[in-house]
Amino acid sequence: MDLREQVIAEIRKIYDPEIPVNIYELGLIYDVKVNESKAKIIMTLTTPNCPVAESLPQEVKDSAMQVEGIEEVDLDLVFEPPWEKSMMSEAAKLELNL
Repeated sequence: MDLREQVIAEIRKIYDPEIPVNIYELGLIYDVKVNESKAKIIMTLTTPNCPVAESLPQEVKDSAMQVEGIEEVDLDLVFEPPWEKSMMSEAAKLELNL
């Protein structure tokens, strides 16, 4: 498994506190790039005023830093495009009966 896949595997361990689906399958992670030892993550939240707006991005950064070989994580929290249910994976939709 390459570093990018390892970072994604770590992110998949993080669950939305209100929805029983991990944030990757939920579609909150827009992009993950790894260049040597640096990870660049672009993510969003279900809403800008999400109750975990302060803690979830830090949790994602901390999670990515758990991957051996990752020494730096640059995380951008964006709200364009806004998150919507269609961004969820098929597995997440099945889990939520959508």
